[in-house]
Amino acid sequence: MTRTAAPLLSVENLDVTFRRGGTVRAVRDVSFTLDRGECLAVVGESGSGKSVTARTLLGLAGAHATVAARRLDFDGIGLTALSEREWRALRGRRIGLVLQDALVSLDPLRTVGAEVRETLDTHGLARGAEARERTLALLSDAGIPDPARRAAEYPHQLSGGLRQRALIASALSGAPELLVADEPTTALDVTVQAQLLGLLGRLVTEGTALLLISHDLAVVGRLADRIAVMYGGLVVEQGPARDVLKDPRHPYTRALLTAVPTFASKGSPLSVPGPGRQEAAGPGGCPYAARCAAADTRCRTALPAPVAGADGRLTLCWHPDAPLPAPAVRRPVSAPADRAREVPPGQPLLEVREVSKRFRAPGGGSYPAVDGVSFRIAAGETLGLVGESGSGKTTTARIVLGLAEPDEGDVRFEGAAWSGLPERERRAGRPRLQVVHQDPLGSFDPRHSVRRVVGEAAARAGVPRGRARLARVTELLDQVGLSARLLERRPAELSGGQRQRVAIARALATRPRLIVCDEPVSALDVSVQAQVLDLLAALQRELGVALLFISHDLGVVHHVSDRVIVMKDGRLVESGDVGQIFDRPVHPYTRELLAALPRPGLDPEGQGSLA
Repeated sequence: MTRTAAPLLSVENLDVTFRRGGTVRAVRDVSFTLDRGECLAVVGESGSGKSVTARTLLGLAGAHATVAARRLDFDGIGLTALSEREWRALRGRRIGLVLQDALVSLDPLRTVGAEVRETLDTHGLARGAEARERTLALLSDAGIPDPARRAAEYPHQLSGGLRQRALIASALSGAPELLVADEPTTALDVTVQAQLLGLLGRLVTEGTALLLISHDLAVVGRLADRIAVMYGGLVVEQGPARDVLKDPRHPYTRALLTAVPTFASKGSPLSVPGPGRQEAAGPGGCPYAARCAAADTRCRTALPAPVAGADGRLTLCWHPDAPLPAPAVRRPVSAPADRAREVPPGQPLLEVREVSKRFRAPGGGSYPAVDGVSFRIAAGETLGLVGESGSGKTTTARIVLGLAEPDEGDVRFEGAAWSGLPERERRAGRPRLQVVHQDPLGSFDPRHSVRRVVGEAAARAGVPRGRARLARVTELLDQVGLSARLLERRPAELSGGQRQRVAIARALATRPRLIVCDEPVSALDVSVQAQVLDLLAALQRELGVALLFISHDLGVVHHVSDRVIVMKDGRLVESGDVGQIFDRPVHPYTRELLAALPRPGLDPEGQGSLA
């Protein structure tokens, strides 16, 4: 790409500090430029400063933030001194924003059409019939079928993929020159993700500047011209996307790439040792020093000068190319002696036989959510369940858990009837069948401490109050790699990875035979995802628990599964050994899913490629 003389966006030595009950320097000395028709991806873990950097570019850092920069210019306009009125003239019209969670970002009381039309009205770009026509065109351009009908619907009436596309249409209604997309494809299935990436790629080709915030290195590899890697508020590495992905120099960048599930990584740990949460950047040292095997006294007290090389690469490290440590070896966990109700040899732990489930359609009639689905899970096995949104995965999981009854067919668990039973008869078996949800924060009572969240599950397993229950809760936290210091914390005071570990500890409290994992890592950044996947694999080896692992991330499914089943439109279209499904898919839909899978663009021997 040919660079223009003056970049559209210039950021030089940006600092963002929050002062509320203490001082947190969330962004520190960040510098980059962005041209028209270019995509710069900013990657890093939760808490690295990515979103704060993005929001600062729209004047949305927050009331408690202090923003300072040697230079913060958009098309020659200094952003640090703008009034709120001047910001309103820029936002939506010249700088657009796409957030991660469309259901929260879209107004639930307004139709999708009104949401998209807002920028047109606010900036006087179109009125009346012209505004309606442009709204429908924007929805259509964003890949929304039947835009006239969808424009009249409310956000809750759309699927996750349609909501995200509506949010992009809203962000594009002012034809912005710069689009800031903050995790726009997180938690979307692979086919919808591919459609959105295609749309964003088209915008860049047509001249829009794109600042892409993501923890998904496969997404980054598909779209980005350049990559900036952030950790602890600092840009620790920056350069052309292919160079950063193919030849990462900073130890943290290499750790991120190592954490991506690949064909080569199956059966091996993904995460490298180090604390799960980042430490804030010290006054002079590298914030990654606490997790870096090559760190020495100099790393803890000073940073090297950020000098870019002749190839445009910048690496903020005293020891570039330092080797990564070997993955940590977990302490073995003793399997409980009182295993409940062993399954007879040769009999599946779970058997789903020709189950079907129909739901009423809003306009009358009904539609099949699950149609004649059958599968088995053996003790200690992991069965991956994949399919796009609306394929019937969640309804199937609810039937397995006994939270929904099939209209036809039946489910057997531990050799006995499971579906069709009165709840009072099923209740005794529930401790042996547990679930880990996608959003643990939503599945916890926000008023309860970790001690109570896990303790209530231990109580269901018959652990008495007092010291015995506290000892069991502490043991469970240790089992999932959490400190007893977290006992009195509430869910909102934990990181995403810590909350997911608490959810796993709660599921393990009843000593289950089978755990249904419903998108358990889809909202986690890649390094925390690696830790949770390694934890599940270790617990499965040590405790012999079986997993029904539901995910839209085919790389994750390949890494954890023994066998895979593929669902589309409520039907099971393909099943088999994980190697067979990924290497020799038979059904056209399975081939379509694999073709839509974004790839980081590394060589076949390297990290990150699923090919």
